[in-house]
Amino acid sequence: MSTSRPYVERGDIRLAFPADSCHARQEPAQKRVIAVVASLTASLTNFRLELLKRLVKAGHEVVAFAPENDERVERHLAQLGVRFVQIPMARTGLNPLDDLRTLWSLRQHFKRLKPDVILPYTMKPIIYAGIAARMLGIKDRCFLVTGLGHVFSNETPATLKSSLVRHLCVRLYRIAFRGAKAVFVYNEADRADICKYQMLDSTAVLSLIPGSGVDLEHFAFSSPPQRGPVFLLVARLLRDKGIVEYVEAARIVRRTFPDAKFQLLGSFDSNPAAISRDEIDGWVREGILDYLGYTQDVRPYLAGCSVFVLPSYYREGIPRSILEALATGRPIVTTDLPGCRDTVQPGVNGLVVKPRDPLGLAEAMSVFARNTRLAAEMGRQSRYIAQARFDVHMVNQMLLDRMRLD
Repeated sequence: MSTSRPYVERGDIRLAFPADSCHARQEPAQKRVIAVVASLTASLTNFRLELLKRLVKAGHEVVAFAPENDERVERHLAQLGVRFVQIPMARTGLNPLDDLRTLWSLRQHFKRLKPDVILPYTMKPIIYAGIAARMLGIKDRCFLVTGLGHVFSNETPATLKSSLVRHLCVRLYRIAFRGAKAVFVYNEADRADICKYQMLDSTAVLSLIPGSGVDLEHFAFSSPPQRGPVFLLVARLLRDKGIVEYVEAARIVRRTFPDAKFQLLGSFDSNPAAISRDEIDGWVREGILDYLGYTQDVRPYLAGCSVFVLPSYYREGIPRSILEALATGRPIVTTDLPGCRDTVQPGVNGLVVKPRDPLGLAEAMSVFARNTRLAAEMGRQSRYIAQARFDVHMVNQMLLDRMRLD
């Protein structure tokens, strides 16, 4: 695979694009039956909406598979012309019986549907949809690796259990990926690990794309509020999203900037690493944090903040929450880890800090608390970066060109 990169320049920003973004347009593809497989039903409309629209617009029959019964999502998909099928899948956990049920269910559905193409994303859909499709001889298997996850993170403590789990995941990925038509990754670290662990029988099918992209019209630019500073973290309420570090850093910043506000928006989760409601309530009572609950539309909250913060030490692909903040025109404070750091040019549109470092995080946030004009200037650069690199329509065109579905 060529390592040469074309560049786009805007002002003082110079951005590298993946080489695959320069693929020549293919001839229009024949109409296909496409199975899209997700581990979270809401992600189909939250993260894949524009891709599903493009596939339907191209004349393909699209069937979406996911575990939860979500009437709002199902109605939205039906309006697009996408059929929804519920499948059994435990998003977390390593229960082999649960995973076998997922594999068997997908195999049976694929056997009846006879899809021409499968497109799963996230770990369990990739592994079990990939294996089920191989069992049935489905040739056009395309995989969207949105992040390899904490199993492959250097931040995960090296224990015998973690080593065994990683070894098992590598073997399963190898089985699922064998003979793949296309494998897409969001960042260089995931691409390097896929090669390091020899998950693919041919790296020629591996393509780097800039995340899921963001709809620049839906997430329009807005000027930051004049009051401030207002910091916002949007994430599922998991410890490895850096929420505890965010609270600790907020305590430090408030000593010097007592008017600074720290907001948290996100849903509670069943994951063992989840933050409890009691913890959130305690921080709110302390007066250090404003918990905003969960919403289907983050745009008003992004418009109401000065700086977006994601101190994650989870192995991210490219966080969608950051992309939405970039498009809105907000500077970013995040960690120097794969995926997160791919969205920031330090000193241009934000700052990166070490993971699990509340003091370093507090120092970075204090930079913006001290200089509100800087937040506005860097926010404009964030919008330029979103336009130049993360436009969802550009990203989807890369996907469709590579899969020859347009």
